[in-house]
Amino acid sequence: MITLDDIRAAADRIQKDILATPLISSPALSRMFGAEIHLKMESLQKTGSFKARGAMNLIKASCGRIPKGGVVAASAGNHAQGVALAARQVGIPATIVMPVGASISKQEATRSYGGKVLLEGQTVSESLAVAEKLARDGRTFIHPFDDPLIMAGQGTVALEIVEALPDVERVIIPVGGGGVIAGMAVALRALRPGVKITGVQAAVCPSAVVAIQKGEIVEIQGATSIADGIAVRKTGAAPFEIIRDLVDNVVTVEEEHIAAAILLLMERKKIVAEGAGAVALAALMSRAVPLQPGEKTVLLISGGNLDSPLLGRIIRKGLIQSGRILRVNVMLADEPGVLARLLNCIAARQANVLHIHHNRSRRDFPVNMTAVELELETRGESHVEEIERSLRDAGYTLSVC
Repeated sequence: MITLDDIRAAADRIQKDILATPLISSPALSRMFGAEIHLKMESLQKTGSFKARGAMNLIKASCGRIPKGGVVAASAGNHAQGVALAARQVGIPATIVMPVGASISKQEATRSYGGKVLLEGQTVSESLAVAEKLARDGRTFIHPFDDPLIMAGQGTVALEIVEALPDVERVIIPVGGGGVIAGMAVALRALRPGVKITGVQAAVCPSAVVAIQKGEIVEIQGATSIADGIAVRKTGAAPFEIIRDLVDNVVTVEEEHIAAAILLLMERKKIVAEGAGAVALAALMSRAVPLQPGEKTVLLISGGNLDSPLLGRIIRKGLIQSGRILRVNVMLADEPGVLARLLNCIAARQANVLHIHHNRSRRDFPVNMTAVELELETRGESHVEEIERSLRDAGYTLSVC
């Protein structure tokens, strides 16, 4: 197991190469959850993720032992960028194996930091196998989480939290392979023994939760998640020992809560967080983690590398699920003036029409009727109920999509 001294040594080793990211308070979130909420902004870290800390620590600590072939790693994104940056900082080559379906933007970001990208394997697990094979040809393999130097580097996040908020009472941390929560837990338990440490996983890939329940590491059949950075099917062996001994609990959150958390961070704090980076807030929004009144709570916003196309889909999904977009079908007589009266009724309720589509080809409709599909911008659930009630009171037959 790593120690606080290991983490402090890592902090000294990497301090000139990484950012001490801000810990910001959020009055809006504090009011929402009845506690004192702070956000640790690792989304502002170099490469957009805490992963740069562990990679930098391992590479700088191992510099004299790394062969001419450099280092090799496997990752779908954040670890890839962290390794590429750290290798460039010390002037050694880095080969990064990424799954074939890895985000194009993350591939390009990794190349921009000097990494040589190889697309091999359908999953990160398959890419890891390729990377381990390449390591036998004269490269140092850098595991994304199951390594003491990696965990010590990630644990430096906790040192900064305690320095900025010495009386912190709870820290909520994303969990994938377990590297960051393991490193942080060691530091937190040493510096603030009574702190509550909660991990969060995507419900579709709860590898750490299952491991804790069974008392041993198992590989699960996880599904795709918008929190792809923590969709790890098997918890690391070294991190698991620390999680089991030092972490209070690990909870899960559903995809809709992750999407809603990403949207809330954007709207309330102007923060772009990737899915994994938003799960700590999702755990509060879903009530998976109840807080005590006034509890001083830190949420780790672990990364901000969110693809633009995915961001658009998440925003739309979040708006629909929060009642900010209403999609409704209304049956109308296909006559002049009927649509105008419907739109006037909607305007009276101060809803904004985003899209409108006539569907005259439904088999179950009479020839003189049409289905009008509307997409409306609303203020939220209560406004949606007001609009639906108003339309029904006006005699319209409608169905909500």
